[in-house]
This record gives sequence, structure tokens and C-alpha cells, in this order.
Amino acid sequence: MNDRIVFSIHNKEDTMLRDLFPRHHERYETSRFCGELVAFAGWLTEQGHLRHPLRLHLYRVREALARSDRLQPGAVFHEADVRQAFVVSGVSAQTKYLCECTGRIFTRFLAATGRLISIEQSDPASQICRRYHRYLTEVRGLSERSLYHHGQTIADFLSRGVPADRCLSAVTAADVEAFVQLKSKENSRQSLQHVIAHLRAFLRYWGDRGEAPGGLHVIDMPRVYRGELPPRAMDWTTVRRLLASIRRRDPRDWRDYAILHLMAYYGLRPSEVATLRLDSIDWEAGTLRIEQRKTRSVLVLPLAGRTLRLLHRYLQAGRPNSDLPELFLRIRSPIKPLKHYGIITVFTYRAEKGGLPLGGVSSYSLRHSFAMRLLRRGVGVKAIGDLLGHRSLEATCVYLRVDVDMLRKVALPVPGIMLVEGGVHA
Repeated sequence: MNDRIVFSIHNKEDTMLRDLFPRHHERYETSRFCGELVAFAGWLTEQGHLRHPLRLHLYRVREALARSDRLQPGAVFHEADVRQAFVVSGVSAQTKYLCECTGRIFTRFLAATGRLISIEQSDPASQICRRYHRYLTEVRGLSERSLYHHGQTIADFLSRGVPADRCLSAVTAADVEAFVQLKSKENSRQSLQHVIAHLRAFLRYWGDRGEAPGGLHVIDMPRVYRGELPPRAMDWTTVRRLLASIRRRDPRDWRDYAILHLMAYYGLRPSEVATLRLDSIDWEAGTLRIEQRKTRSVLVLPLAGRTLRLLHRYLQAGRPNSDLPELFLRIRSPIKPLKHYGIITVFTYRAEKGGLPLGGVSSYSLRHSFAMRLLRRGVGVKAIGDLLGHRSLEATCVYLRVDVDMLRKVALPVPGIMLVEGGVHA
């Protein structure tokens, strides 16, 4: 039985390495770390890396492992030794950078397969962050994105809010107030609300455990009023210029154009675009099924013939050949689904590349523009809300409360005032 297992492993190694390196596979098969190289190649394939970058990563890993006298095949690797193995000298800055990139990817592979002893950070601030992160994960069950934002705020507070000569137990209300004032200069009142919420939770947690002074979590929250800021809708002419600036000559052009088209003509949120799948499109019925994460509901929108043709063309010329079910994927290796922030990056990149005057607006402005365009065409607020997937008319009115041209049309004269030549008389 053991002979069969060994034969199977060697057969797998021979097949994979010979497929990747038809002319030089012997260099990899005779390496002391042949098993690690085969496992790494399989992991890279599962992660969606394309053939050419996968070959380059394997080459750099083989060279790095061969240089190291501290790493042993089949053993658990220490993170410090792995990092040192990918430090090269006497080469260009670009080569150094590429080796470091491969080293980080190889480190993630070892961690994912349980073969890495990580570097334990021993400074008090890092220990506090790790303990608090474990509490937020195991007790409060926060999402990965929420954990990230809490972690950023707390790390910043421990770095800039806690004096270097003190520990957390010696923090004073004046220190907390100074940090809040510092953050108020770097954030809007809307963003500052989130910062203070993170800080409140952190100080309450440690205060309840007696490791920080009690009562520090009592921090005034900045007042924010619903509807105090006007919607940042883009003029429809600018939206059309943004789409026209994408030349549609390569796969990335087709992907970005399809993404921005759906956001502009159907008012989709970035998170909704990111969750679209191949089976979200019903080609026969001409509809698009959208999973709305914000409202936890499903919205089915009719697609125009132009949009159906565009999506069909994107699948032919823009989407990588992949078995992944998501509609929009990364163009570069590793091939993975685009996330929410990847959709936002598409808008930012195309706005900058097109040279359009889009300062102060975000990808969400396309959703505002969609709603304002429908309103100017005489579509009712209820219908607009249905298309946007809103549950209440109040949510829809946030998008529509500022339409200067329409306000001018319905403006009424002020009673008791008349215009005369030379001035205004009551």
C-alpha cells in the first residue's frame, strides 16, 4: 500500500513539473525541495495564478530554497528563515522587489498549509491588538471588514494617542481628547463618528477588565444630520464622457466599460456589481438578478438590448478563461473575483485616465446620477425607489432632494415684493 502511495506522489510530481517546465523539469525534480515545489505549484493553481507568473514564482522559490542552509525539506519553516532566504544581493532593485513578492506569497502558502512558525510580535501594543482582535472575532463576531477598520483605529490610537512613556493603564482623559482632536483634523464628521465608535468600544473593553482607567469610553459623538450634505451626482454629459473615454481595445477595457455601464444605467452599488455571477443574467428573459447585500433582498432588473450585447461581448473579449462563477474577475494573475473595493478602483482609475473633472465624487456618484436622470425624465419617485432597491421613499428622496433646475420651475414669487426699475420695493 505504501509503495502505491509513493508511486502516486512521484507520478503527480513528474506530471506537474514536466507540464510547467517541459525542457528544464529535471532541475526541479532533482531539487531537495521537490515536494515543496509541487505543493506550492498546486496551491498557486488553486489560487488562480496564470501559467507564466506561476513558473516565475517556482523559479524564485527553487533558487531561494537552494541558497538557504537553515531550511530543510519536509520540515516546518520559521518565518524569519524564509524571509532571509528571499533576500538577494548584487542584483537590480526590480529583481529584489520580485523576490520579496515571491517570498511573501510563499510565506502565505506555508501558513495556509500549516508549515510556518510565524514571528511573534512581543511589544505590548501588538499584544493588546491581538487580544482585542480575538475578542471582536470570537465574542462579537464582527465581519472581516469591520475587524480591519477597528484594528486600524486602535493601532493608530496606541501609536499616536498613548504617550511613549506610558502604558494603557496610565492613559488619561486628556490623552483621549488629544487623539480625538487629532483625528478630527483628518476626517469629516461622518468619518469621525466611526473612529469614536471604535475607540469607545476599545476603552470600554479594557476598562471593564481593569487594564485601563474606567470611564474613558464616555466620548462625545459628533452630530451628523441626515440630508445635511447634497448628493454628489455627476452631470449626465460627464457620465457619457467617462464611458466614451474607455476605448475597448483589450480585456481590461471591456471589463471596466461593462462595470461602469451597469453602475451608470442601472444604478448598481459597487458591492452589487461585485456579487454578480454568470447565472445572474437570464439571456432569454433579458433580466439581471441582483443580490442586494445592504437590504438583504433580491432585485430583478430588465436589461436593454444594448446592455445584453455589451455583456455578451465582454464574455467573449474581456473575461479571462476561468471556471469561477463570478461575472467580473481580475485580469492579472491570480485570477480571482473582483471585490467591492476593486470595483471602486475601476471607477477611480478610469476617471483619472480619462482626465475628466471628477474631483470630490466617488463611484457612488453614478448611482446618484442614475436617479437624477430618471427624475428629470419624469419617472415617479416610487418607481425610482423600486429600481434602486429601496425599502422606503425617504431613502430615495435623499438622492433627489437637490435638482436646481426643477426647483426653479416650481419656485413661487415672494408675497409683497415687486421688482421695479432701479431696485426692489415692498
